[in-house]
Amino acid sequence: MLLSVDSVEGDDAQPLSFEVIAAIAEREGVDPTDIEPPEYDALYDVVNPEALDSLFAPREDGTPRGQGQIEFRFCGYDVVVTSEGDVDVTETEQSQA
Repeated sequence: MLLSVDSVEGDDAQPLSFEVIAAIAEREGVDPTDIEPPEYDALYDVVNPEALDSLFAPREDGTPRGQGQIEFRFCGYDVVVTSEGDVDVTETEQSQA
């Protein structure tokens, strides 16, 4: 399986990379474990999942990181992940050739 669902010690929240997978799965009407090649793109082909998980996580000394968001396209959707942990998935608008 390409998807790790390990959570941070003592924290019930899922990593942001899993939240992205779960949001795509919900839009597609499938289980998150079904979001893997060859039927779907691999998240790591678009963004480094470990980097995504640590992007907004507190620093090693516990101080919070700044506010912000990251946007990318994945599996035909525009994905926006915010520093608050929100994941917004909208269908990519197809450009007309």
